[in-house]
Amino acid sequence: MLLFITFSFQLFRAVKTTHQITTRVLIIGGGAAGLSLALRLAESGRSCTLLAKEALTESASLYAQGGIAAVLDASDSFEAHIKDTLKAGAGLCHEDTVRRVVNNAPGNIEWLRNHGVHFSEDRLSSTGFHLTREGGHSERRVIHAADTTGREVETTLEQLVRNHPLIDILEHFVAIDLITTGKLGISGNNRCIGVYAFDKRRRRVVTIASRTVALATGGAAKVYLYTSNPDTSTGDGIAMAWRAGCRVANMEFVQFHPTCLYHPQAKSFLISEALRGEGAHLVHADGDRFMERHDERLELAPRDVVARAIDFEMKKKGVDNVFLDISHRDPATVREHFPNIYERCLKFGIDITVSPIPVVPAAHYTCGGIVIDAYGHTDIDNLYALGECSFTGLHGANRLASNSLLECLVYSEQAALDICSRDDSSKDDSLNRPGWDESRVTDPDEMVVISHNWDELRRFMWDYVGIVRTTKRLQRAAHRLHLLEEEIREFYSNFTISIDLVELRNLVVVADLIVRSALQREESRGLHYIKNYPDLLPTPRDTIIEP
Repeated sequence: MLLFITFSFQLFRAVKTTHQITTRVLIIGGGAAGLSLALRLAESGRSCTLLAKEALTESASLYAQGGIAAVLDASDSFEAHIKDTLKAGAGLCHEDTVRRVVNNAPGNIEWLRNHGVHFSEDRLSSTGFHLTREGGHSERRVIHAADTTGREVETTLEQLVRNHPLIDILEHFVAIDLITTGKLGISGNNRCIGVYAFDKRRRRVVTIASRTVALATGGAAKVYLYTSNPDTSTGDGIAMAWRAGCRVANMEFVQFHPTCLYHPQAKSFLISEALRGEGAHLVHADGDRFMERHDERLELAPRDVVARAIDFEMKKKGVDNVFLDISHRDPATVREHFPNIYERCLKFGIDITVSPIPVVPAAHYTCGGIVIDAYGHTDIDNLYALGECSFTGLHGANRLASNSLLECLVYSEQAALDICSRDDSSKDDSLNRPGWDESRVTDPDEMVVISHNWDELRRFMWDYVGIVRTTKRLQRAAHRLHLLEEEIREFYSNFTISIDLVELRNLVVVADLIVRSALQREESRGLHYIKNYPDLLPTPRDTIIEP
């Protein structure tokens, strides 16, 4: 019997602490989606507060290397970009969403440029910019800032956000749960009216009252043992929205980036797909180039194909890694286009202009998430979601390279327009948001429970719910999740809040949603490959999980 579990964690502590912050719009997350939404709102005259788990820019966006896909060259076309996105998404992309995002791409690139973002130039190009090509793209359409595009976008927008008088910033605050009228037993449509958050510096929980809340919290790749994501990617927004009553969709589609640096001292360092776009080869230690055995597009096949090919070759040969070799290209060109990767690898004794780079796949991107509409609305009034934590229908069963930052920009634009068009007054302003109650909990006596559960969760998700799956492995994961849920529920009920506990609680919810979604999909499509069902079903369908 399959074991399906629902982690509601609806424990609602109320009425002891009095620390409260009030704002008109609260944005949770300081990545590309959160920063651009805050800036767009402020430039439209709407004040807001931006909450970040760590320093403002510490997000997955900061580490994005490749770039942003957009039709900028006359030889390219919107239809080609749309076709490439639909093909990569393996039948599950929503074409109306794809068209909306692709058509709005050039305008958002112009918006970034007008705000001071500098992209790599090419005087010989008709656009004036160097456009690269990545896996799944039929044309060179990825505009970039060398191999640190995310850092250029993040740091530029960060300075504008910090200096804008209408934007308040709360750094080192961890969101715990949404405050909704449904949880408070207030009649009418379920509405979001705020958030409980942990102030890491003062070590206290604060109540944030807000007329509108936007989740821009990123993905959940930290649910896996090996990931390219920073430590902040713990699925907080997805878990909070699920507990509050939002639907989630397509959580089984977790993208594993094919090439992360394999080195004992290199934590989560991504080797950009743009290297393969510029001619890098995937090889074994003996120089055997193996992608021709897996796909006619060779190294330029979409990420799901390349990741499975690497996984297959590693298991077939019993090796811990494969190699990415760009040493046959001109050394000066390699250093010019990939300065960050060149310098980082050099620190580990690898000169990529003369030696191949040891690489392995790692969990990289959450293609599913909170169900939203064209303007970022969730199932709960006054609650928006955008960026990696959301499900828009853009990515389908596999995200096309460099469409992620683009999605953040387009949906921040749409959400900002919608928020600014609404009546800024709210009848909920007078509602009492109960304070956080810690009167019945004590300090934890054995934190080893948290650290052990954290390690166990990430390891069995890697082993049982990874690149290649089976029904038996998924059932084993579901069984382990049930036991973990009970332990975490008891810990959360009886002990004071800690950051590790908050993040583990969220990761268990996300892991459950991934496993439940994977068990429901009895086919192999895109990023979800299950040996029990290797074929495609004739009719593509989304996996939507109801609370």
